[in-house]
Amino acid sequence: MAFVRSMVLFLAVLGVAGCMASERPSLVDAPQSSRPNIVLIVFEDLSPRWGAFGDEIARTPSIDALAQQSVRFPNTFTTAGVCAPSRSALITGVHQQTLGTHQMRTNSPVPGMTGGGPIEYEAVPPPEVKAFPELLRTAGYYTSNNVKTDYQFGDPFTIWDANAPDADWRGRADGQPFFAMINIYETHESYIWPEDRESDNPLLNAVTQRNQRDLAGKERLTDPADVEVPPYLPDTPVVRRDIATHYDNIAFAERKVGEIVARLDADGLLDDTIIIVTTDHGDGLPRMKRTLYDSGLQVPLMVRFPDERRAGEVDTRLVSFVDLAPTILDWAGVNRPSFVQGRNFVSGAQREYVFAAADRHDSVEGRVKAARDDRFKYIRNYRPELAILRPLAFRDAQPAMQEFWRVAGEGALPPAAQRLINAPSAAEELYDTQADPDEINNLADDPAYQEVLIHMRAATDAWIKRTGDLSAIPEAEMIEAMWPGMVQPVTAAPSISVQDGRVTLTSATQGASIAYAFGEDEPSPGTVYSGPFDANAGAVVTAKAIRYGYAPSEAVTKTAR
Repeated sequence: MAFVRSMVLFLAVLGVAGCMASERPSLVDAPQSSRPNIVLIVFEDLSPRWGAFGDEIARTPSIDALAQQSVRFPNTFTTAGVCAPSRSALITGVHQQTLGTHQMRTNSPVPGMTGGGPIEYEAVPPPEVKAFPELLRTAGYYTSNNVKTDYQFGDPFTIWDANAPDADWRGRADGQPFFAMINIYETHESYIWPEDRESDNPLLNAVTQRNQRDLAGKERLTDPADVEVPPYLPDTPVVRRDIATHYDNIAFAERKVGEIVARLDADGLLDDTIIIVTTDHGDGLPRMKRTLYDSGLQVPLMVRFPDERRAGEVDTRLVSFVDLAPTILDWAGVNRPSFVQGRNFVSGAQREYVFAAADRHDSVEGRVKAARDDRFKYIRNYRPELAILRPLAFRDAQPAMQEFWRVAGEGALPPAAQRLINAPSAAEELYDTQADPDEINNLADDPAYQEVLIHMRAATDAWIKRTGDLSAIPEAEMIEAMWPGMVQPVTAAPSISVQDGRVTLTSATQGASIAYAFGEDEPSPGTVYSGPFDANAGAVVTAKAIRYGYAPSEAVTKTAR
């Protein structure tokens, strides 16, 4: 019966996703060109530690120079405090628990399954959901990405024209508009790990070798004595050193922004390209990454328009990561599909709230939701019997986290840190982020804030009802609903029909995307099918289909007659 109830809820969520209303595209604040080029630069694991966003320790000259030409959005929040769920929301405009991409990660053992569960699975989003770069491709854009995806529904070949370490706009046809996503990695939490550590653990050694290679030439610029240690971390030399290392990594990595801008300028594209710069979630430090506090969710965001309109302006509206997809589609003049849960963050209606969620992280279970308005943060913990911070192998490889556990063992943590490892934890948390930006003083039981608590609680309930919540289903049952028998479904091969020189492609798999090419070579990436097209007599058409989360179909070929 439990599985039946889960299936009912699962199908209900899919229904919710399929009928969600969204704003119609608004081009009120669109660029001068109706088909602008767009570059999205995404740093890893980085809170607003940029000079242009008020950080006095940061050394970020490239970013600060670009910020003078951009509009900044300091109240931007991701939908999760960790990479994969956040990136799945960014690339679709849909919250991760609607998609089934909410666990971190889908290639970790699954609690509640015999033997710990499958080594990996790929989530199967509702059939209508598409990554926005695929929608751009369908509209004629060239799309590129420099490798990192991590969407948890696989890597459908229909999303990117080019996906390689050096991929950018240079592979496109002459005059073709492009969308390029460029990920900058050196601010990731693992780059804080010591560059000279030796270990019996192969992973640690591999990271050490990578850090030595990728951070070669990095300068030690930040004095650990100058950094600010938040009240939820022990103030020790080890913690200060890791924070200082993070600043130095930022200074080392941010130069790449200047290099990207210079490359656009050299190619004569700067005056036709929108540049967006942001990060995938907050700092990769203890009680930041993987949490729903602002330290894990709040990120910098800035947009440079080709004509430098609003240059230097600060826009304080609330922005959610699900707003990136619809905004970019609007700028490109592409009709926004109804499944999108975000809104245009430049010219759309302003938000009253942003929402976020945290679920399993590796083998560490959890289920938390959060809502934030322009002042208050509400957090709902569905597993209050568990402490907020518990041992987690990958995170615990960082010296600052090891120091946290060492000081905890001595009983010497500051109160704000000690409460993080106490169980049970609070079922509800409420913070005044203006008076208490570190979110230390929980106001949920304060009579003076009961009206605020009720209001934020209701907003969270309405959001969950509106968007659906697959985290309410045990993960093993969700997988069974997506992959019957725990076996990945295979996308049905396309059917190719030709009539009077017009080629039509279909797949029996609901929600499948189809790519095609002329000739017998497999169409990966090919051209994304958007409707019937012409083919000369004797032309060979090869097609292949993929539904997100499914295995791709076999390629099929037909000669036009």
